[in-house]
Amino acid sequence: MQIIDRYIFKKFLSTFFYALVLFMAIVVVFDFSENVSRFMDYKISWIDVIFKWYLNWIPYFFNLFIPLFTFLSTIWFTSKLSSNNEIIAILSGGVNFYRLLAPYLAGALSIAVLAIFMSNVIVPKATVRFENFKNQYMTHYTKTTTNLHIRNSANSYIYVDRWNVNDKKGYLFSYDEIGNTFVKYRITAREISYEDSLKMWRLSDYTKRITTHTNEKIISGVSMDTAFNIHPLDLSQDEKACEIMTFGEILKYIRSDKDKGGGMAKYYIIQANKRIANALGIFIMTLLGVAIAFRKNQRGIGVHLFFGIALVFIFVFLQQVSTVFSIYGGFSPALGAWMPNIIYSFVCFVMIRICQK
Repeated sequence: MQIIDRYIFKKFLSTFFYALVLFMAIVVVFDFSENVSRFMDYKISWIDVIFKWYLNWIPYFFNLFIPLFTFLSTIWFTSKLSSNNEIIAILSGGVNFYRLLAPYLAGALSIAVLAIFMSNVIVPKATVRFENFKNQYMTHYTKTTTNLHIRNSANSYIYVDRWNVNDKKGYLFSYDEIGNTFVKYRITAREISYEDSLKMWRLSDYTKRITTHTNEKIISGVSMDTAFNIHPLDLSQDEKACEIMTFGEILKYIRSDKDKGGGMAKYYIIQANKRIANALGIFIMTLLGVAIAFRKNQRGIGVHLFFGIALVFIFVFLQQVSTVFSIYGGFSPALGAWMPNIIYSFVCFVMIRICQK
């Protein structure tokens, strides 16, 4: 790196981290003012509030706003350079415009690596600890799902009328194994629960019906431990569970859910693609920020920031719209996650061409 590269690189990263940390401090203050009464009602110590609530809550929001604050910090820093005529001086010294983008792209690469590491390592672990703490100390409601039909294998199916997510317990369970012309094996139970210590399913008040071409056998019992090709997460139908998974775990769950016909794969496909799209979107946000703030404006930095914030709101709006269409409108989940990046890539290309003239 040359001196000018190091200068832009350091200024870019320092502005990014300063803006993001300042924003997170404001968010924490507002969140604390909103939840302080809850902390006191549940008699949660300040040590737990700091280390079990906020230290596990902050990484999620920090990672969530990385692309947007990359964009805003790029605009802020580049606007200051153009206002001080530093960009004019650099270009007058014989530096090519695209060569000037090198330290920006190096900074974007550093932030993208940080975003990938946080979304696949830091955030999932922190989210698990945060949810466990909230469920242990601050949650008094029970989440249930109803009328669940899941394929256990190619010729066997599972039905649960009602599933208690917190207790990992279901009611009115049935398992059917289909033969060529009839149901050859069926289990019904009043209650089914998952035993974490055994990694097995426990059936209560069960009845087994074994049917062949010549006879039928019925066996009843009070309790039975058995194994099925499903996990409690398959019955939870929780689209937010992907937030606690690594990228590899999400891909594994997608393959499993498609085989079982659980219907949750689209949520996980969107999450998996968003993790990559957000990281690569940092490069788009960086180049777009440079294109907006590259030219000196007599009205100052405010005009650049106003234009940049407007583009941020449009980007967030596109993210929400594409996600909704991917879930409910028959739009491809993978394409929906990438659509804002695709649109803004064309916008960035046009802006880069314009700002050089």
